[in-house]
Parts: sequence; structure tokens; C-alpha cells
Amino acid sequence: MRSTILATLAGLTLTALMLPSAWALEDEAQAAKEEGMRLWGIHQWEKMQPPLEIAAESGDVEAMYYLGEANRLLSRGLSQAALDWYHQAAQHGDPHAMLRLFDGGACELGDVCPENGDDWPQAALELMLPKAEAGDAEAMAALYDIYYYVKEPDEDEAMKWLRRAAEAGHVESMHLLGEIARNDEEGYASDAERLEAAEVWFRKAAEAGYAPAMHNLSSVLNHLDQPEESWKWVNKASDAGHIYGRTWLAACNIEPDWEELTLCNSATDPEPAKGWAIFLAIHEEVPGTSSERSLRVYRDSVTPEQREKGEEMMDEWLNREPPLSYFPEKFGP
Repeated sequence: MRSTILATLAGLTLTALMLPSAWALEDEAQAAKEEGMRLWGIHQWEKMQPPLEIAAESGDVEAMYYLGEANRLLSRGLSQAALDWYHQAAQHGDPHAMLRLFDGGACELGDVCPENGDDWPQAALELMLPKAEAGDAEAMAALYDIYYYVKEPDEDEAMKWLRRAAEAGHVESMHLLGEIARNDEEGYASDAERLEAAEVWFRKAAEAGYAPAMHNLSSVLNHLDQPEESWKWVNKASDAGHIYGRTWLAACNIEPDWEELTLCNSATDPEPAKGWAIFLAIHEEVPGTSSERSLRVYRDSVTPEQREKGEEMMDEWLNREPPLSYFPEKFGP
């Protein structure tokens, strides 16, 4: 009996000693994933890979998929590295990795096939349909893409599942329904009717906290001649880290009366120095041709004194939470 108790205590001591390092590894992998996804959000496809590899090696399937995306985008096609990461993600049940493998002809050209067949879209469908029918909103959303890839594409079935995903609270699906309505120039009697239909879905997703929907809602409201509410959503998109929302906020503080920027007409108390500070912070956080162009375009609209004040204010706008992002689609071009 005594030996059993001692063995139990020894086991508990060993567990206690092991747990902190296990937690540290888990925390490290999560932090690495967050950094990799931050870099994904600003299109840093090379820099995002080392941190995401840490997460992928710890078993994170989403990290595997995005490593496939990074390599595909860098090589502009299904490179061997992209194929390897997609295949790992697919083996762990990622349906979009399966569709990427199908797109690249992985089964036909490289003999990288599903375990029980040669049809990646069908494998994705068989995996996701039971989950969707059981109420999984992510699976419902995935079926929208999958039904366009199966041997007999079914647009009606795809749209049915997209709507069900949106109704189940899936914000990306709400947003996509808004984009579909906004871009459907033949399905509505007028542009106003089309934009009003888009507004419904953008608003649902925006109110649920989805930054791309906030940005699109501000644009739709501006076209519907509702500048005050449009300006409110510009600010919310900026606060949510949407880089275009932050860019509009900067531009409207510098050029509130510019005819081409009609949504700026409701900007309250514009501050050119603040706008310049925001542009400087964007360029520091997401350097590139776009941020360089903004500084060049708006420089002459800001006095030297305002530029100097903006430089002093820049730190207020730098590296805010959440970080700036373009919010690229998971299953984009």
C-alpha cells in the first residue's frame, strides 16, 4: 500500500514538473501561429512561414493549410512545398486543402490522392456534409465551395448551404452574401435595390464584429447617400484593424471636402496632423508601394507644421490591437 502511494506521489511530482514546459510549448506554438497569421494578413508570404511552421509542427491544421497557401502564392501554382503542406492539412480533414489539391491536379499528376479514391472534392463533400447536417456552421460554409467543385456542380445546393451558414452565425458567409448581392447587377430592378440587399448582409456581419463587412458597409451606405452612418463604420473598420478603413480615416482627416471622397463629408473635426500620423503609422506597420503612394499623394495637402505634429503623434497609431490586416479570404484566388 505504502509503495503504491509513493509511486502515485512520484507520478504527481513528475507531472507537475513536466506541465510548465508543456504549457510553454503550447503557448509558444500559439504565439507563433498568431504572428504567422498577422503576416498572412498583410501579404507577407515569405516571412509568415517560419512562425507558422512552429504551429504546424505542433499539429495545427489551419497553419498547415496557410503554409500551402503561402507557397502556392509565391510560386503562382502548386509547387512541391505547397502540395506537401496541403496534403498534410487534407489528411487532417481540411476541406479547402482538398480543393487546392484538386485544383493543382495532385491526384492525376502526382498520385497524391484521397485514401479511399481519386476524387478530392468528393472526399471533402463526404467529410463535411455530415458535419453540416449536424449543425456545424464552418462545415456549412465549406459546402458552398465544395458544391462548385464536385463532378456535377450544384449552384442551388451551394447557395442553400451558404445561407444556412450565415443564418447559423458564420460571419464570413454573411459577408459573402453581401458581396454576391452587391455584385449582382442583373438580379435587381435598380442599383439602390441591389445595394440595399447587400446592406442587410454586410450589416449583420459588421454588427457581429467582422471587419471586412464594416468596410463594405461603409462603402454601401455612402452610395446610398447615408454619409453620417458611413463615416461611423469607417471608424469602426479602422478600430477593427481593417487597413482600408484606417486609410480612409487618414484621408478624410486630411481632405474632408475632396469631391472624390464623398464619405468624408461627415468627418467630424478633421485633423490633418492626425491624418498624416495615421499614414506614417500605416507605412511603418505595413510598408509597401500603397503606403508610399499615400504619403506622396497627401504630402502637399499637409503643412510642414502639421507634418511635424503628425510625426509626434505617429506612435499613438502604431501597432494597435488588433493589428492592421487586409483580411484576405481563406479560399481566395
